[in-house]
Amino acid sequence: NLELDGVFDDCQDIVKSVAGDLDFKQRFSIGSVNSINWGRVVAQVVYYFKGYLAATQSSDQKVSFAVPSGNFGNILSGWVAKQMGLPIERLVLATNENDVLDEFFRTGRYRVRSSGETHATSSPSMDISKASNFERFIFDLIDRDADLLRELWWEVDTRGEFHLGGTPIWPLVNASGVLSGRSTHTDRIRTIRTVYERNGIVVDPHTADGIKVALEHIDRDVPMICLETALPAKFPDTIVEAIGREPGRPASYVGLEARPQKFVSLPADAAAVKSFIERHVS
Repeated sequence: NLELDGVFDDCQDIVKSVAGDLDFKQRFSIGSVNSINWGRVVAQVVYYFKGYLAATQSSDQKVSFAVPSGNFGNILSGWVAKQMGLPIERLVLATNENDVLDEFFRTGRYRVRSSGETHATSSPSMDISKASNFERFIFDLIDRDADLLRELWWEVDTRGEFHLGGTPIWPLVNASGVLSGRSTHTDRIRTIRTVYERNGIVVDPHTADGIKVALEHIDRDVPMICLETALPAKFPDTIVEAIGREPGRPASYVGLEARPQKFVSLPADAAAVKSFIERHVS
């Protein structure tokens, strides 16, 4: 296990840099198990078909999905399912305070944040300011025009942003069926408490982000399916704040905090990571 001195975006950039060295990647059999890997995105498409079949009685019905999102991976799987013909009315994207994606779907402005501008929140898996899979979504919208995509991401790399509002691409974004919203820590606490009091179910903070934003986009004629994305047992402090007690945890997690942690700390630098791999992987 490697611990890097940076935020998620720094780590993901390093993984991409290492994977971009094809000789190095082949020599050490390097791969990714997060949604950088297209295989991860494809595997998650199944969720949407399973959810649709569970919520409907016939293929004439439509549903919407609310998806907590930071890296745009899970919701990209929903987009793929929709492109495959699954009758999805809306894909509702929920962000936390790191609201780069919400800003884009509201205004057309995609403005990445620096590490220093990325907030540490109580839904930490969404503490992302440079969504890896967003590029794949835009690629689809612009009819897979690689040159135009390269120009847009050149703007991100050089200016830190691009703006599609008022361009011929913006109507395509509006027609995509993706809506968005953001959630704060206060919203998460309130949602976790409300769901528990009304339904006797404890949800984790990321799922609470999704539920909060889903409720802002309800269409009473179309079922809304909220994707649950993590175990509440992983976030005991937030759950205690919301409902006054710790969530239950699987037996295999009991005493986890007391177990030894084995990791090596490195700077957030691709060369340092590659050097470590060369020294320790045979």
